[in-house]
Amino acid sequence: MDTEWLPQPDPAEIEIGKVLHALADPIRLQIVRLLDERGGGSCTSLPEVPVKPSTVSHHLRTLREAGVVASMVQGNARKSVLRDADLETRFPGLLTAILRAT
Repeated sequence: MDTEWLPQPDPAEIEIGKVLHALADPIRLQIVRLLDERGGGSCTSLPEVPVKPSTVSHHLRTLREAGVVASMVQGNARKSVLRDADLETRFPGLLTAILRAT
């Protein structure tokens, strides 16, 4: 099965303001925490998120455009994974601190 990556910013172009804005939304933060725990997911594989899958898809797009996640298309499914290595290189400790915050 072919894998196609959706457009995302290059690691050097990830902006702190866009990352923080994306993570400021409680639903997106919940999504990021779930992706971190599970190693990835799709809009239909996150039933704990209290919004419709179409809204989860919208939030995943916002996270992807900010550089927080990378999304791939496999057939008719889209899986998103955290760009934790890219974020750690660009902003050391940021994602870890956000994920550990309560």
